[in-house]
Amino acid sequence: MSDEQTDTGTGWPQPAGPARPGGPAGEPDPRPDAPDPDELSPLAPQEPAERESGRPDDEPAVEPGVEPVDDNATVDLSGASRPGEPVAGSDGLAEPAGESAALVAAGRSRWSAAGVMIAALLALLGFTLVVQLKTTSTDPTLGATRQEDLVRILSDLDARENRLQQDIRALEDSQRQLRSGEQGRQAALDEATRRADELGILAGTLPAVGPGLTVQFDAGAKPISANRVLDAVQELRGAGAEAMQISGGDRATVRVIASTYFLDGDNGSLVVEGRRLTAPFTITVIGDPATMRTALNIPGGVVASVRGGGGNVTFGEREVAEVSALHVPIKLEHARPVS
Repeated sequence: MSDEQTDTGTGWPQPAGPARPGGPAGEPDPRPDAPDPDELSPLAPQEPAERESGRPDDEPAVEPGVEPVDDNATVDLSGASRPGEPVAGSDGLAEPAGESAALVAAGRSRWSAAGVMIAALLALLGFTLVVQLKTTSTDPTLGATRQEDLVRILSDLDARENRLQQDIRALEDSQRQLRSGEQGRQAALDEATRRADELGILAGTLPAVGPGLTVQFDAGAKPISANRVLDAVQELRGAGAEAMQISGGDRATVRVIASTYFLDGDNGSLVVEGRRLTAPFTITVIGDPATMRTALNIPGGVVASVRGGGGNVTFGEREVAEVSALHVPIKLEHARPVS
């Protein structure tokens, strides 16, 4: 071995030359970026590129999860995007390509179904609210009523309440008198007589006098129907009428009681309890005149209906109204009072 060769201990001659900057031979290079001595060793095996990558050197690298592309295939690049480039969606926002785009599309379809369901529920709720509002709305007739008409209706209701309160007080007084000891017998007799008179007036077997009202119905283009007269009788009863009778233009008069019926006759006439009455018709009633008149003048009531058909209704207040027509008592064949 010549002087220019140095024994490296590996059996391979080391050519002579300048020493490594790190120091004497065999010592590691102290520089931070110095290569590993083992990598520089000629004894380190160098594996071919095929072993490191598992493919031949002339085969292009394929990323994991990406299918290889045939070189002979024709690719349409008109609508495709570059790898890694976001794809614009229908709303103008960028969407990731590949599997991410599929996930976004599935999420949007789910959101679309949920939106349709929410819209359907909101529509159902709105329909329910509209139906509820129409159900609880006030009467359109009363909503269009004038203020003075509403005042008359309120006055009518107050009068009915006062009348009922008076009846309650009268019954309480009768009860106290019946329980008062020695005067109980006479009080019971007086109370029975008073009740018999009241029942006789209601049954039409006794005449009656008192403050009241006369109501005359004059026909227009259309005759006064039996339904209109029946509506008037019912309104008067609701306003506190205690006794009434109806008469026609021929002076025929019929007592009106609970069982009285009305039918339409020929040539605008009226059949009451089997008797024929000719127009015009006049009802004489005993009760509070103001209350009964208000009841008939309620918007959409009897007066409005008659005037709508071309007729007219005339009122006359009486300080003393007389109901003199009597109803024939019903002869009982099977019933008898309980002793």
